[in-house]
Amino acid sequence: MYRLSDECALVQSVDFFTPIVDDPATFGLIAAANALSDIFAMGGKPLTAMNLIGFPTCLDRQLLVEILKAGAAKVHEAGAVIVGGHTVEDDEPKYGLAVTGLVDPAKLISTVGAQPGDVLVLTKPLGTGILATALKGEVITEADMADAILSMSTLNKAAAEAMACVDTHACTDITGFGLLGHVVELAEASQVGIALDSQALPIFPQVLDMAAIGLIPVGSYRNREHYLPNVVNRDAIDTAVIDVIADPQTSGGLLIAVPAAQQDQLLEELAKRLTAGFVIGQVLEEPAGQIRID
Repeated sequence: MYRLSDECALVQSVDFFTPIVDDPATFGLIAAANALSDIFAMGGKPLTAMNLIGFPTCLDRQLLVEILKAGAAKVHEAGAVIVGGHTVEDDEPKYGLAVTGLVDPAKLISTVGAQPGDVLVLTKPLGTGILATALKGEVITEADMADAILSMSTLNKAAAEAMACVDTHACTDITGFGLLGHVVELAEASQVGIALDSQALPIFPQVLDMAAIGLIPVGSYRNREHYLPNVVNRDAIDTAVIDVIADPQTSGGLLIAVPAAQQDQLLEELAKRLTAGFVIGQVLEEPAGQIRID
């Protein structure tokens, strides 16, 4: 964030990655939605975006056209515009965006500010990393993970608009560090404890089946190594739960900390915008920076 005045600040974010689906247009939609997500998580409004592209010379350039057209459409849906970008030759396709937006510093939302008594509301189900791994392994097809693809392609714009209607204390979008990593980061930044309800976690179809046969992304093991030490009851947690919470997400939902008294209002605002809301935990006074999974 860069403050321009007392009422206005720039918020900037960048993200790009290799294809997680075969269809180029779908890849463009997902990559753009993912890159825009940080701006929405901060309560900001995206203004401009610049394309970041790596593309092999051996591939048909029409594939690149489809990626860029889809990405531009998603940026337009977010209320922003593409203002340029940069392309390099690469061995594997890569696409994403550098995004600039605006936010009122007084209304900026971050991982700092969650308070004891808050509830945690998640706006998208979990398991996209496991499903993408299964797709790459040709165990499932894109049709089998249609729900997850639609979710990854969906902007967090509506969810951000909904959380602006309540006294949101903190927020983060769930991406590469998985639910586990982002919850730990929120707990550490806000200096609170967090309790997650494993039975309340929303999970895409087939995720548990794919995890059970070992289709776990590499990033999941990094997340476990780095963040599981912050889980006070880690030795008692079911393996399937760890598979889900450590799974690195692409274009995941917002995790919103809101006063318990406003839980129903937030869920109503999300429903008005045809956006899901799942109450998955609560904020505790202590132990600070630690989480418990029941």
